[in-house]
Amino acid sequence: MRLATLRTETGTVAVRADDETTATVIDGYPDLSALLADPDWRSVAAAARGARIDLRAADFGPVVPRPGKIVCVGLNYRTHITEMGRDLPEYPTLFAKFADALTGPYDDVIVPDYAASELDWEAELAVIVGARATRVGADAAASFIAGYSVINDYTMRDYQYRTLQWDQGKTFDRTSGFGPYLDTDYRLGTRIETRLEGEVMQSATTDDLVFGPEQLVEYISHIVTLQPGDVIITGTSGGVGHARTPARYIRDGETVEVSIEGLGSVRNRTIVA
Repeated sequence: MRLATLRTETGTVAVRADDETTATVIDGYPDLSALLADPDWRSVAAAARGARIDLRAADFGPVVPRPGKIVCVGLNYRTHITEMGRDLPEYPTLFAKFADALTGPYDDVIVPDYAASELDWEAELAVIVGARATRVGADAAASFIAGYSVINDYTMRDYQYRTLQWDQGKTFDRTSGFGPYLDTDYRLGTRIETRLEGEVMQSATTDDLVFGPEQLVEYISHIVTLQPGDVIITGTSGGVGHARTPARYIRDGETVEVSIEGLGSVRNRTIVA
């Protein structure tokens, strides 16, 4: 089942995608954040019989627009760890992103000129939590995952490396394209790629993760309770612009597309203003 949050003339709506061109409104739920807060969300979505929407003309919002927590994982692809000259970690490296950083999968990203000197892409698989998780075991962790989506952990490298704490370079307003769908049936192992102006920058498979989704749910839920609609961003693969020689960054007017086979793509043009 594929779910999304769409913008309409009267507000946002939660929808179930029935095929590539048509979706059904899930009446009573303005977005997927509201839907996932219902313990019976899966049955509600499957049984929805609301208005039909043409996805070819739809305006997609961030797939889960109001997560209470966005927990990011750094250095979690073997290829990226190697290019950064680091050893494989014993434990996940965690940091935070705020919900204000999210934007729709096809929105323009507006970047202030003072933060535009070292803009970078990070293709990531997003894990969306579907049930309250506290100190869950690895064998049960999968049952707490609602599904998966695509996100670009868009990064201002100059801000990121001003201090040892990364958050400040990761959470500028409305910079991280997120969506288009929450897919409840996705399985690891498909291709994840980034293209800058059509040129492939990153290419890996999602089973190159050091710590997989179930391990992350187990680990994080022993630190903080995960709530429905929370998001775990699982890390990026090799090929980021900052690690290249010479470094390559996103410039004004350039479009970055992050895609995961089986999940779809986010495609955002950067506007420096």
